[in-house]
Amino acid sequence: MTPILIIDDDVALCEMLAEYLSIEGFNATCVHDGESGLVQASEHEWSAVVLDVMLPGMSGFELLRRLRTQSKVPVLMLTARGEDTDTVVGLELGADDYVAKPANPRVLAARLRALVRRGGPEEEEETVDDGLLRVGDLTLDPGGRKVTLAGEPIELTGAEFKLLSMLLEEAGEVVSKERLAAEGLGRALLAHDRRVDTHISQIRRKLGDLPDGGPRICNLRGVGYQYVTG
Repeated sequence: MTPILIIDDDVALCEMLAEYLSIEGFNATCVHDGESGLVQASEHEWSAVVLDVMLPGMSGFELLRRLRTQSKVPVLMLTARGEDTDTVVGLELGADDYVAKPANPRVLAARLRALVRRGGPEEEEETVDDGLLRVGDLTLDPGGRKVTLAGEPIELTGAEFKLLSMLLEEAGEVVSKERLAAEGLGRALLAHDRRVDTHISQIRRKLGDLPDGGPRICNLRGVGYQYVTG
């Protein structure tokens, strides 16, 4: 059974989700307030965390912000339907995916499986001889899941790491948003879907510009993204 943590103050919803997810191979532990959720998320090993935005004691956003200072555990946010602001804020704070409430248990299970796969051992990638992906001053270690820029470590979420690795594997070439969504985030790109753009924006912010001042990642509108090789 795959251990996951659900942090939501709706007790009935938690019980329903935990029961359904157990059939799908997940062992769900439920916590119903922000303070207890942060303790559980920080002190125990989880394959993924399901986190509601609205929580008593501490908001889901604040919990996620604190959690990301000490853990890279995959986080799936539960957001109010139609609240695009909640979705964007959650992704910017380090969430890996989101599901709008009321959450469909089948959809939630599928998203969790995708998150757990992305958080597990990486598939064999085309790399240089030592197994590292290097482009200019940036180095990505697929096996160790580490990124360094000019020798300094860069902290990325699981989704950001996967998207960056895809761009580096094809540095100089354009990778479509559809492929980035499907292979990097584990789900098809939908109309008005900004998840890829938000994650790429966060990667850009963390990496900064190239030494010559140019952008590291270019957006070819309507096509996709390209990591610049110089």
